[in-house]
Amino acid sequence: MLSVEQALVAINKTVIPVSATRLPLNEVAGLPLAEPIVATVDSPPFDKSLMDGFAVRSCDIDRVGVELDLLERLTAGEVPSVSLSAGKTVQVMTGTQLPAGTDAVVKIEDVSGAESNRIRVEIAGIAPGRNMLHQGESLQAGETVLEAGTLLRFAQIRLLAELGVAEVSIFRRPEVSILATGNELVPVDQTPGPGQIRNSNESMLIAQIENANAKAVPLGIARDEVDELRAKILQGLESDFLILSGGVSAGVLDLVPKILQEVGVRQVFHKVQLKPGKPVWFGQYSREDGKQSYVFGLPGNPVSALVCFELFVREALSCFQGGKKRDDFLQTAFLQQAHLVKSDRPVYYPTEISFSEGKIWAKPVRWVGSADIRGTSRANGMICFPAGEKSYQPGDEVQIRFWHTEL
Repeated sequence: MLSVEQALVAINKTVIPVSATRLPLNEVAGLPLAEPIVATVDSPPFDKSLMDGFAVRSCDIDRVGVELDLLERLTAGEVPSVSLSAGKTVQVMTGTQLPAGTDAVVKIEDVSGAESNRIRVEIAGIAPGRNMLHQGESLQAGETVLEAGTLLRFAQIRLLAELGVAEVSIFRRPEVSILATGNELVPVDQTPGPGQIRNSNESMLIAQIENANAKAVPLGIARDEVDELRAKILQGLESDFLILSGGVSAGVLDLVPKILQEVGVRQVFHKVQLKPGKPVWFGQYSREDGKQSYVFGLPGNPVSALVCFELFVREALSCFQGGKKRDDFLQTAFLQQAHLVKSDRPVYYPTEISFSEGKIWAKPVRWVGSADIRGTSRANGMICFPAGEKSYQPGDEVQIRFWHTEL
């Protein structure tokens, strides 16, 4: 049986990054860059005013009441036709290119006589560089401004637009099919009968998939019957990923691993040393079109499915989009309350993670096992307790992992 770390290595070795594709800038929000972006121009491309005001030489402003001759008035988009010399000024607007000789901008509120050809400065002095940006101060031509793998959010897209990048090379979103298995399941909008439960894992997994920058394709419920399972599995293998919920343990009706083998899915691993989530299954399928599909069989218990997605599926989705194995898989935090652990496997325990006094704090939630989704709903991460028996005390260092909760 693999450790969590060994399972992650196996995923990284198995999942092949999707080929990059080029898309227009207005179609790439949320996608990772497939190549670095190098600036071809300076930003700003000229010395620029950050205020409506007057371009000055700071050495001229040496007392309250200095008067300056106004040479011209500029609006955004106009280019200065003069240079500043002693005792001269030019009126500028926000974003205007500044005339040569400028090293500061006096705000219009600090000037009187702005309507005339000679202004009076009502401040005692101004520091060089005030209220302006020098050419290339934000970035310079030849500088790498975005690394490969960067997720393109609104700020990054704005930067690309400023650089004149009309289209970029990106990794597309993976398509992920979800199939819940089990005779006991009914859709969430139905009232369960005796011995039945709602298919709640599907809704949770859809949210996790979309949060992981992928496209969810729910396939509904497959009963514990060979022909129905096989047909649904083959449908799911048309996607980049197939996630099965339930049917991967060792029960009489846990048919998933056998059917996956029959249809040609190569098992990479089955069972990992962790709690909850030990029965997790991972495999690879070579499609007739020459592309690869990747299959995860997650335990049916909701917390097991949640934990295995955060640990393993999210890693695989990142690999598919060109991501590298994370070095910050675990982070150090301090325990807020006493906690007893007794387990033959490492335990990934739901916890509330917070920040205080410059430290990360972890508070285990009240949790009664892998079916306790209510207790888990109070958590925003998990503590990774090593196997064994130990009484932890407040202030003890523990290893934690955040759940990705930004939707």
